Parts: sequence; C-alpha cells; structure tokens
Amino acid sequence: MTPLKAFIVEDSAVIRENLIAALEELAPIRVVGTAVDEPGAVSWLIDAGQECDLVIIDIFLKTGSGLGVLRAASNMKRPASLVVLSNYATPDMRRKCIELGASRVFDKSNEIDLLILYCARLAEGETGHGDLAPV
Repeated sequence: MTPLKAFIVEDSAVIRENLIAALEELAPIRVVGTAVDEPGAVSWLIDAGQECDLVIIDIFLKTGSGLGVLRAASNMKRPASLVVLSNYATPDMRRKCIELGASRVFDKSNEIDLLILYCARLAEGETGHGDLAPV
C-alpha cells in the first residue's frame, strides 16, 4: 500500500510533532510538509511543485485561521482530502468546516483514533465517508 502524502497545518510544535509521529507510525502516511499559519499553508498549497493526498488543518493558528486555509484549499481544485483536527470541534464549527470543503472534522481531545482510522481507509482507496464519528 502506498502511503498517503499528508500536509499538516498546526501551530503548536508539540502537537504537530506528536501528530506526525502518531500518523506515520499508526497509519500509512508520510508527512510531506507543515505550516504554522494560514499564509504559510496557502503558499505551500498553491505551489505547483507540492503534492499531497490529505491536508490536516487546525482552526486556530499563529496568523489567520484554519477556516481561511479550508476556503483557499477547497477553491484550488486539487484532489486532496481536507480534514480539520481541532479542540474547537463544536457542532457549529463542524458544520462551518464542512461548508468550506472539509471531508471530516475531528476533535483533538478524543477523536485521534478516528482520524487514524479515516487515514487508513483513505489509503485503502475508500472515500472516508463511511461509519465513523459524527461529521
């Protein structure tokens, strides 16, 4: 199975490094890039030389927000799956993220295992829209 190429948008170095380690150990994922803010993420995503299958985005960033990253990424017509991973996964925020193009929204505090499962399903060729947690 070919690993998914993932791009992670997360401003906390501790969370970012732990997430990379967990994803690369527990799912068929290779992290190909990271950003800590909206401008850095959008710049990476619009670079024609960069490719990824999955973008994992936090909502609150050093500069800008994950909502801006979602908005920009969903307008790029790239085939990457957009996923939000946030401590602020309220029903309203989940709804807003889906409206902006996210495939799924996961809560950092208690849905990391569901994110790993989602990634494994994507790597197997599934759409990732099956029986997981609430959107």
